[in-house]
Parts: sequence; C-alpha cells; structure tokens
Amino acid sequence: GGSVKTGKMPEGEKTRQCKQEEEQQQKEEKREGLIEFYGSYQELFQFFCSNTTIHGAIRLVCSKKNKMKTAFWTVLFFLTFGLMYWQFGILYREYFSYPVNLNLNLNSDRLTFPAVTLCTLNPYRYSAIRKKLDELDQITHQTLLDLYDYNMSLARSDWSTPSTRKRSSRSLLHHVQRHPLRRQKRDNVVNLPENSPSVDKNDWKIGFVLCSENNKDCFHQAYSSGVDAVREWYSFHYINILAQMPDAKALDESDFENFIYSCRFNEATCDKANYTHFHHPFYGNCYTFNDNSSNLWTSSMPGISNGLSLVVRTEQNDFIPLLSTVTGARVMVHDQNEPAFMDDGGFNVRPGIETSISMRKEMTVRLGGSYSDCTEDGSDVAVQNLYSSRYTEQVCIRSCFQLKMVERCGCAYYFYPLPTGAEYCDYTKHIAWGYCYYKLLAEFKADVLGCFHKCRKPCKVTQYQLSAGYSRWPSAVSEDWVFYVLSQQNKYNITSKRNGVAKVNIFFEEWNYKTNGESPAFTVVTLLSQFGNQWSLWFGSSVLSVMELAELVLDFIAITLILAVRWFRSRQQLSPLGPPPNSHDNTAFQDEAPALSAPHRFTVEAVVTMLPSYNSLEPRGPSRDGEVGHE
Repeated sequence: GGSVKTGKMPEGEKTRQCKQEEEQQQKEEKREGLIEFYGSYQELFQFFCSNTTIHGAIRLVCSKKNKMKTAFWTVLFFLTFGLMYWQFGILYREYFSYPVNLNLNLNSDRLTFPAVTLCTLNPYRYSAIRKKLDELDQITHQTLLDLYDYNMSLARSDWSTPSTRKRSSRSLLHHVQRHPLRRQKRDNVVNLPENSPSVDKNDWKIGFVLCSENNKDCFHQAYSSGVDAVREWYSFHYINILAQMPDAKALDESDFENFIYSCRFNEATCDKANYTHFHHPFYGNCYTFNDNSSNLWTSSMPGISNGLSLVVRTEQNDFIPLLSTVTGARVMVHDQNEPAFMDDGGFNVRPGIETSISMRKEMTVRLGGSYSDCTEDGSDVAVQNLYSSRYTEQVCIRSCFQLKMVERCGCAYYFYPLPTGAEYCDYTKHIAWGYCYYKLLAEFKADVLGCFHKCRKPCKVTQYQLSAGYSRWPSAVSEDWVFYVLSQQNKYNITSKRNGVAKVNIFFEEWNYKTNGESPAFTVVTLLSQFGNQWSLWFGSSVLSVMELAELVLDFIAITLILAVRWFRSRQQLSPLGPPPNSHDNTAFQDEAPALSAPHRFTVEAVVTMLPSYNSLEPRGPSRDGEVGHE
C-alpha cells in the first residue's frame, strides 16, 4: 500500500490517460457546438446578458464586484419590463374594444327624391261608423256639461232630442259608463253627479279608471290638463269603434282631388300613379308620394323649381272636433319602403302659409360584427317584423310592443299591424283590454319589456335634414283671384280665406349629399406597430431582439427538461443500491465499503489528479504529481 503512494505513475500510462481525456473533451466540445445547451441557468443568463441587443441587459453581469449597481440595474430592468407590458395591456384592451374612425365623404350625383307623406289632420266621419260616432259625441257632450258646465255646440240639432237619446246604442253607453271620465283629487277618485257643487278646479285632476276583468285591480289614468284628458278618453272609445269594423277598406273614402288641388314635380303634373293612400286614425286620410319603387323621381338639380309643389285644402268639414284640435296638414319626409310614422318625424303645415322645406340627404354606414351592434336587414333580430317594409328601428320597436300586446292582453292594438291569428282589441269582446294596454304601455316606456334592447340600429340608414321657411300665401293682393280660380277648377266653396288652403314646397337644398362611414381604428397592423413603438421606447431594440428573448425562454425550458431527465435517471440508477422503503438495515452498505475502497484507490486518485482547477483551464504540471507522490 505504501508503494502505491510514494511511487510515480508510468510514463506510458500517463500519456495514454491524457489522450483519453483529450478525446473525451473534444467529443464534449463537438456535442456542445451542435446542441448549444448550457451547463447551468447562471451560464445561460450570463451569456444572454453579455450578447443580447436589448439595452441595459449587459449591466446585469458587467459589474459583479459592485453589488449596489447590479441591484440597481436589476430593479430598473424588471421595472422597465413591467411598464412595457402594462402598456401592452392597454393596447390589447383598446384593440379588443373595437374602436372605429368616422369617415366623412361628400358625394355629387343625381339624387333620388324621397317619399313624402301628407295627411289631412282631419279624422273623417266615415259613413260606416257615423252613427256610433254621433252617439259617442252625444255622451261626450253630457260629460263636458257635468264636469265643466260647458254646453258644447253640436253640428246635428237632433242630438239633444229625447227620441235620439233613446235610440242611443245601449252597448256603447254601457261601455262608456264602464270607463267614465272623472275628477280625482290626489289618490282618491270621486264621481261627480250632474248637479255637483262647484269646486276648486286647481286641486283636481281629470282622468278615467281602467279596471281588470274581475275589478280587483284598477289603473288610474290621470292628466293635469283637462283638454288632454278629454282627448285621450275620447280617443280610447274612438279606437274601440274603429276596431269593430270587420274590414278596414270600409274606411277608405279617399277624395284626392278635394284635398290636394295642385301637385307638380320638376314642373310636371302628378297623377294617381305617383301616390298611395292609407288611413290614419288621428291624422285622417294620408297620401304618400314617390313610394313606387318601379318609377322613382330623381332630381338632377337643386332648387324649389326642381322639387315637389303641393296646394292642399286645410279647411275642415265634417271633422271630429274632440279628436283633432289643430288645423292644417301634416307632412313627413322618409325613405322609400319605410312606413310613415307621423308621430315621430312629421310636422304640421299652417293654413294660409306657403311652407318651403329644403332637404339635405345624409347616409350613415356602420360597421357590423364586433364593431357595433347593428343589423344588416333585421333577420338576426329576435323580433318578428309585422310591417310590409324593410327593417328600421321604429318598425322593430312597434312590432315588439304589438307582439307583447297579443301575448299579454289577447288582442292587438289598432294603431299597429295585425299579427297572424290575432284580432284588434275591442271592449265588446275584450272587456279589460284598456287596463291591460295602459299597464303594458307603462312597462314598455320603462323598458321592462326589453324592446329597446332587442331592436338594434340598422347598419345603413338614410336621413334627410330639413329646414323650413314660411311666407303668407296667397298674399292679400292676390288672394281674390287665386281663390276664384280654385273654386272654378276644383268646385271649392271658400268659407274661410285665411284657413282654407296652404302651399308646400319640398326640394333639395344642394346637389351634394354626405356619407358618414366607419372604418376600424385598430387593426392587427396597427397593433403590431404600437407594440414596436413601445418596445423601442423602453428597450431601444428591434424584432430580432424579441427573437433573442424568445430564444432565451426556449433555452430555459430545454435546460429545465434536461436537468429533470438527468435527475430522474439518477433516481432510477440509485434505487436498486439503496435500502428498501421503510428499512433501517445498513449491513449491505457496510459490507461493500471495504471492497469499494481498497482495490480502486490508485485509479480514483489518478483521475482526481488529472481534473483541471475551477479557476484555471491549464493542465496540472509535474510538480503537482510530485506533491501527490510525497503524500
């Protein structure tokens, strides 16, 4: 044993062992050059910080001896990373909010003239319902006398005779008495008899009560204005009378020539092919011009002479004074294949006045999909379109209310189209439909029904911006001959020159029309550009720097996997030699210890002496061997 410690290794054996180590080292260098994996995480991090193009990374490893600087640059580096990714989050949030840019275009082209609807503002006493309207007027006359001590002058002298009162329809009188007009103070409803004492009218409100079919619940419809209360109460009974007509064509008593005395477009006379007629319960006979899609009017030039000019009769004969309290005509400009909602977009034309309406066309085109909640044609809206027209937001809202009305009340409201299989509400068939309607209307206005959320805006909308000018027509010096010619041509008997006729001119103000379009404000290209700006701002680097960072992540994952595999293999190699689980027997280890130490002592010492130092890559010299030998 002593000879092994003091003796020297043979020269041939030493040379052979050095060659083996050099060959092993060359194999390892070749393997590292091919795979480029590092021996530890520290080595990987040092290589990345020393060679990356990301600014500031080299400061993390260049000042090892100054721990304060290293700590400062480490904090600054990761703080910069955090701020950059915070900006990335803001950009992501803005991108997925789908913002849009508004594009304004001014176009010049031949303009298609819009549809124009004109109503008489004179609900007519149609012959089919004249008798019931006379009876309703008689009941209303008595009601006004009881409430206000007002004796309304009636057009028919026989209404006040007892025989006529006896002939009144008991059915109509019964239903009117079920929904009487009353005075009410605060929450207390008081019935006033005919000879009631005078009261302070400022402390009372006028209204009527609508109760459920079993009279267990009642809805109080009150108004601060007595005029509004009387009109609403009268309208409620008037709608019931209209709903009792089996065929709406029985109300079609259009007399175009007696309402429109003159019609011209582009200096050419209009004919019956240029208009359609419909009846409105409150606005009377209505006529829509230029609604025929097969032969639309076009304007090649702006100006009053290149538009539509109408002379209309505004004197009211045989009208319903309790239903219509205004005189004149109502006009609405809208696009073709769209219903005329006179309550929404119409305005009144004054009698004895020439009204000149100039238009400017404006189109709005919205982006659909993720950018807005608009619809192309309404096919993706969960509301059935009850109108025979294209989709609009108002069409959808009214259809939604009508469908809810049929669902909740069992009948349809007379103002809106009739759904399939339904019938219009009439208190001779549906006793409590008024109670149900007003309750449903309150929920509709509060958006409890959800109609305003279900009905989305169309992606393409055409609107007309209107401005009006007024002048007296005919003038004082020309009214005599104008009315004389009208009376000769149209057999018009003038009873009131001031309120007899009106003139309406509708034309384009300019040849240009405006288009408001939308375009995406944030595209993928814009997002990448913003990312690049933020990356350059915080680190002053490029796309290749990002690839270096990605390479660092991949190398980190690879090293982690390699170390995990090595650890797993080492566990498998040591498991047969180790003690069995839950065993404290060390006999096998003690028996093998002498056998492992004595025979291989020289070999282990030789291998250890040939390893390079941690601080130096130079091979160990003969002097070190001598030291080993002298041990």
